[in-house]
Amino acid sequence: MKVAVLGAGAIGAYVGAALHRAGADVHLIARGPHLAAMRQDGVRVLSPRGDFTARPHATDDPVEVGPADYVFLGLKANSYAACGPLIEPLLHGTTAVVAAQNGIPWWYFHRHGGPYDGRRLESVDPDGAVSAVLAPERAVGCVVYAATELERPGVVRHVEGTRFSVGEPDRSVSARCLALSEAMRAGGLKCPVEPDLRNDIWLKLLGNISFNPISALVRATMRQMCLHGGTRRVIETMMSETLAVARALGCEVGVSIERRLAGAERVGDHRTSTLQDLERGKPLELDVLLAAVVELAEITGVPVPTLRTVHALSDLLALRSAA
Repeated sequence: MKVAVLGAGAIGAYVGAALHRAGADVHLIARGPHLAAMRQDGVRVLSPRGDFTARPHATDDPVEVGPADYVFLGLKANSYAACGPLIEPLLHGTTAVVAAQNGIPWWYFHRHGGPYDGRRLESVDPDGAVSAVLAPERAVGCVVYAATELERPGVVRHVEGTRFSVGEPDRSVSARCLALSEAMRAGGLKCPVEPDLRNDIWLKLLGNISFNPISALVRATMRQMCLHGGTRRVIETMMSETLAVARALGCEVGVSIERRLAGAERVGDHRTSTLQDLERGKPLELDVLLAAVVELAEITGVPVPTLRTVHALSDLLALRSAA
């Protein structure tokens, strides 16, 4: 199995290191000091489950890698539309693109069935720019339940969680999903193949839609947000509105808001990916988290006043941080 990790940051390098340890032919595509460190010393993973080092091939040139069986997409969703020149050399006729993104994916209504089948969401696929680069037919959905941070170039701090749920947009249990699951499990990760990954998407989004923008607005960790009474109530309201949209689309999360908050509190003083991006001066990945759900609320007629308010505030923050 040949796997190219396009955007081998904290999550991408962690997955690539695990797959390499399992014997897969892994190629990490990155840039800058992180790439230089991986070339020289490999990927160093620091984890409560045990530290290890893996030395997969690392490069900044996808042409050097060539076509792969799987492209694990570690890029932020807001850079998908521009990634054509990077991903094209990695594709052959049956290459699967495993999009490990937060939020609502561009393929959400691809082979969805029902009244919204094939519908395009402007917030995540503006003018079809993402679908033009990443054909929905190639997509294997992936929901990440692992918290990692890039501690320094070449060094990934694994905080908690090893689950990477995967699934097909059409809800089939495909051979390509089963093969990927087997390779991921051989590398020490949990990788269930979910018949309907959309339920997992909403479960993960329940936390991301609230904790990520709030953490950036108030510069707080997961634990701090959970322990502050006022912030906790805002997050509870955002989660309640998100669940209402999910139900309107036929999805059930199966986890209570209180349990989701308790799980977040156990993570401790972890900074969300959005807060990490803000601190590093990177673009904020908020369209797929907030704007997409607001768009889905409009489509389904579900009122989401708190989500709209937080979206307005965090959208201005994203614009100012990009200026």
